Amino acid sequence: MNIPYPLKTFALGLVLAGASVAAQAATATAVFAGGCFWCIEKDFEALPGVVGVESGYTAGKNTNPTYESVSAGHTGHTEAVRVIYDPAKVTYPQLVDYFWRHIDPTVKDRQFCDVGSQYRSGIYWGNEAERKVAESSRDALIKSGRFKTIHTELASASPFYLAEEYHQDYYKKNSVRYSYYRLSCGRDARVKELWK
Repeated sequence: MNIPYPLKTFALGLVLAGASVAAQAATATAVFAGGCFWCIEKDFEALPGVVGVESGYTAGKNTNPTYESVSAGHTGHTEAVRVIYDPAKVTYPQLVDYFWRHIDPTVKDRQFCDVGSQYRSGIYWGNEAERKVAESSRDALIKSGRFKTIHTELASASPFYLAEEYHQDYYKKNSVRYSYYRLSCGRDARVKELWK
């Protein structure tokens, strides 16, 4: 049967749109705060099974916060990332385990050289199963004797607001400036010291 070209194009568009919807349905999201969102975004994007990472703000009281208001410490938000992942390739428990090994859970209201509640670390669970994973992982770390106290916030997910476009993939767009910031902040050295 000879299908006219416009109909072929339309049909192909429907097939591709269906594949896109199926791909989106096969992903899940998780929200973490680990200090500077540029850094934790880069860390998670290196993990196999992660489809994408978005920088933003969460766990605060204002709607539609801006970088200026959050960084000034007036909104209650923390810099965070929303991780989009394929559960068939990486599980939520694996994401949580990976997260711990890229932060300093021993400090309150700071991460590395960034100080203030807007840089606090956190795991923001989206359902009961995720809450249990987050709490069990924290409790296991304490029980292991590695850390006496963990200050990482564990809380139910609240609205996540995307950061401004210039913050998305900052480490790619401004690689020299980003690399200097990360090195001078001592992030990797401290993570290595903590997690060996």
